[in-house]
Amino acid sequence: MKKSLLPVLLLTTICCLAIGKQSSFAQKKVNQSRIYHKGWIDFNKNGIKDLFEDASQPIDKRVEDLLGQMTLEEKTNQSATLYGFGRVLKDELPTPAWKNEIWKDGIANIDEHLNSLAYHPRAQSQHSYPFSKHASAINTVQKWFVEETRLGIPVDFTNEGIHGLCHDRATPLCAPIGIGSTWNKSLVLQAGHIVGREAKALGYTNVYAPILDPARDPRWGRVVECYGEDPFLIAELGKQMVTGIQSEGVASTLKHYAVYSVPKGGRDGNARTDPHVAPREMHQLYLYPFRRVVQEARPLGIMSSYNDWDGIPVSGSHYFLRELLREQYGFTGYVVSDSEAVEFIASKHRVAADFKGAIEQSVNAGLNVWTNFRTPETYIRNLRESVKEGKVPMETLDQNVREVLRVKFQLGLFDQPYVQNPKLADKVVYNQAAEEFALQLNRESLVLLKNTDNTLPLDKNKKSRILITGPLAAETKYTISRYGPSNHQSISVLDGLKQYQSEQLQFDYAKGCDIVNEGWPNTELLPQPLNQKEQQQIAEAVAKAKESDVIIAVVGEDEERVGESLSRTSLDLPGHQERLLQALHATGKPVVVILINGRPLTINWADAHLPAILEAWFPGPSAGRAIAEAVFGDYNPGGKLPVTFPKSTGQLELNFPFKPGSHADQPSSGDNGFGKTRVNGPLYPFGHGLSYTTFEYGKLVISPANEGAAGEMEVQAWVKNTGSVKGDEVVQLYIKDKLSSVTTYESQLRGFERVMLAPGESKTVTFRLRPDDLSLYDRNMNWVVEPGDFEVRVGSSSQDIRLKGDFTITEEISKAILPE
Repeated sequence: MKKSLLPVLLLTTICCLAIGKQSSFAQKKVNQSRIYHKGWIDFNKNGIKDLFEDASQPIDKRVEDLLGQMTLEEKTNQSATLYGFGRVLKDELPTPAWKNEIWKDGIANIDEHLNSLAYHPRAQSQHSYPFSKHASAINTVQKWFVEETRLGIPVDFTNEGIHGLCHDRATPLCAPIGIGSTWNKSLVLQAGHIVGREAKALGYTNVYAPILDPARDPRWGRVVECYGEDPFLIAELGKQMVTGIQSEGVASTLKHYAVYSVPKGGRDGNARTDPHVAPREMHQLYLYPFRRVVQEARPLGIMSSYNDWDGIPVSGSHYFLRELLREQYGFTGYVVSDSEAVEFIASKHRVAADFKGAIEQSVNAGLNVWTNFRTPETYIRNLRESVKEGKVPMETLDQNVREVLRVKFQLGLFDQPYVQNPKLADKVVYNQAAEEFALQLNRESLVLLKNTDNTLPLDKNKKSRILITGPLAAETKYTISRYGPSNHQSISVLDGLKQYQSEQLQFDYAKGCDIVNEGWPNTELLPQPLNQKEQQQIAEAVAKAKESDVIIAVVGEDEERVGESLSRTSLDLPGHQERLLQALHATGKPVVVILINGRPLTINWADAHLPAILEAWFPGPSAGRAIAEAVFGDYNPGGKLPVTFPKSTGQLELNFPFKPGSHADQPSSGDNGFGKTRVNGPLYPFGHGLSYTTFEYGKLVISPANEGAAGEMEVQAWVKNTGSVKGDEVVQLYIKDKLSSVTTYESQLRGFERVMLAPGESKTVTFRLRPDDLSLYDRNMNWVVEPGDFEVRVGSSSQDIRLKGDFTITEEISKAILPE
């Protein structure tokens, strides 16, 4: 009888357990739904409205209330990044197994989740597009953290954004070096709005942009991702980008703090150490953009770099992360490490015995959040041990977590953690207006370097046979960045030009040569003759050139030659591209050069022999259209160089600003003579850029001519379009300190405005000089404005100065006034 009843009893037990489980699940869902109340959310699920859940309370009080409820496990989890799907996370959406993962106690941020990275198959997600699907997916992930963790602390969803938001089919911006070439503050502000607006609509709450590193050595690979070499230009554009992003309700995180962009010799990859930068130079050049942007735009994030300075890793430096950043600059956001920056403290810099020791250094220095392309578990468990052992004081951890929580409160994550209207993303992200803006940004980034005898624009109404050649004419991959949107259809220069085909204009194409030759880059040291294939490629191009009236040669670099970890020892055109240009020139036909590149190149032969050169940098997907419009005169290029073009790598460093004598010509006789082997001057100076029209300057007014250091001054200059077509001019203001207590720069950029003028139209441009614009880092390493005489220089480039005038500062002012 017992045997016969056993199956029945067993079945009854299973049914009861199942019913109980379902009841428990249903009860759980009821409890979860009960945390949402009108005007507040019961994050800690205790049934009462805690102070930190009350939106009417001051943020600092809310932070302290929440911090007081957190365990060590929850605090340490707010100190780490979880990389998104395809990098660390194996799941696109939460699974039951997440309750067994380290992030069951929360996480500071999740980076690049479900964004479908370009050329990264593992990261392709079914939730990246349509855009509303991504917003809903982010809500699902956020809901798990709010509902399934004890305190329900929301996640900060981060993403890259220097080329536009790094998301499937978001609005693509041209490379930052191109953005810098626009010299257009209002355009950069608009770009920031687009990045921030799209991030918000898609569910991201923090954008890693802009990069504020001055690109002072063109051998370095990431020149393409910087706004330029001049700290003032970078600060002004960076301020606009941050303002645009954060005005849309998401955080902007600046990169890469600090002294990141000048590894010794421009070397990249595993080097990225030992920047040879003197203390005063560091403050006046490399920290200047960060100080200005932090003080004037109030970004909520900073990314700490993985290099050292003077033997101390930045991500383990109390001086950089606390004293400078927070105490002097007034930064109130949170600091996230660049990937592997903490590990490098031990593995590369060797100032810690192991990863745990590196964690202790970075956390005690003021690093808030660790990031790397691996699970955060090891970092978090090591940090917990270090706190228990007293090597990281609880007070230090509390302060670091406090700063992370404050940002989350500022972003409104404790008031509305979800995307309120996911369907809106389909209308907001990459709409028609954004597409037109991206095209205009590409247009304004173009810089006309040379235009002998008005070779450009080409007459589209004149009967011509045009050969399009060069290894980059038909390429498009450079238009898509790992740090920008993916999956866009790009227009090559070839296709853009061919859209002008008509009865008058007939086009032909020949590749001419590959971007690099076999054995490159070693062939830059040991040149190799053309092989049979290369001879045939050039011969085909030459044959077609002889049958053409004009040649357009598209040359330069691609995304495998310049970018992160892609430093170079030569700045010449790669491979046999110069041989192609020489062969084309030998036909006697005019050759127009279109440069596609991410750094200044030593194109001496092209400048000496070819009539027209148009710098396009790395444009976005509308590359071909913008370039073709400029070639045929439907758009008049008006960009200016944000970097100096050297003639030789032997001149490096050659950049702006520079100290008196450091760029001086080497005389061939007399004092300090016998310099006949020296190359003098740049190929193209900082701020250079031509136009299809001409501009006249005049009427310089400086008021007042004498001023106490605490006051503002006004400089006015008049500019007129004296040509026959509409065009943009970038009016540039430079300041020269005539006598100072320390050696200052020959001149410094302190104002610029891009103005559009119709033929015959004129405009008065007004600049305002603040005390900070006249400051220097004195012998006591303090920011001061010293009394004395200054010269104002206004012109079309750092060398093409049209107007000069003087003013006098009558009294000294100290650092305390400068940030105001």
